[in-house]
Amino acid sequence: MNIYVCIKQVPDTETKIKLNGDNSGIDTTGIKWIVSPFDEFAIEEALRLREKNPGSTVTVLSAGPTRVVEAIRTALAMGADNGIHVETPETADSNYSAKALAGALKKEPKVDIVFTGKEAIDDGAAQGSQLIAEFAGLPYATVVLNAEYGASSVKCKREVEGGAFEMLEVQLPALIAAQKGMNEPRYASLPNIMKAKKKEVKVLKASDVGVADADQKIRFKNFQLPPPKQAGKKISGDPATQAKELARLLHEEAKVV
Repeated sequence: MNIYVCIKQVPDTETKIKLNGDNSGIDTTGIKWIVSPFDEFAIEEALRLREKNPGSTVTVLSAGPTRVVEAIRTALAMGADNGIHVETPETADSNYSAKALAGALKKEPKVDIVFTGKEAIDDGAAQGSQLIAEFAGLPYATVVLNAEYGASSVKCKREVEGGAFEMLEVQLPALIAAQKGMNEPRYASLPNIMKAKKKEVKVLKASDVGVADADQKIRFKNFQLPPPKQAGKKISGDPATQAKELARLLHEEAKVV
């Protein structure tokens, strides 16, 4: 099988975000970048599927500036076979990035299945998987917790609102967007990390995959950081006095009751 995984590089969750000079985005200086956690489930699912189908290959794709090659090498260190980097601007929106990745997939000789995470943790738009599938002409299933792979289709258990689950079947080739809990992603071993540094990552320009400036549908401006949290208040006295004072503060200051 020819198995593909589309991933996104995002700031580490512990990164302290700062805005750039014109408030049109974040200041990327000094940020620690990681593979979006939901994409790790996609990588792991692709590797497990390869293990069940000897002779298969796993190719990882990512769109973005030069730095995203680090994320691709992380996937290679986990065990992926090949990498493709599609050069896109730092400011690329979901539509632009998805069209670029779909364009790269169309250039491949044969695509049997594509995995993604259900969303990226930086913007939380949850649009990438659906857009990639649409541009690539693939059926898809999102928020997938479990998948059973047949010769020509995939049966998916997906999470829907209210704690319910939905069962559906999609015909191959298809795109599957992984939810947390689909599997337990493996850690990259030291030997595989060293091997990943030597693996070739193919580079494609936006023009190579049919993407132009007009495919950017969203322009960002006037980002604002949330206001700093106010210091907490400590209420003294016996329990009855504390309860009375807390009720007064919630009513008169916080105005929530």
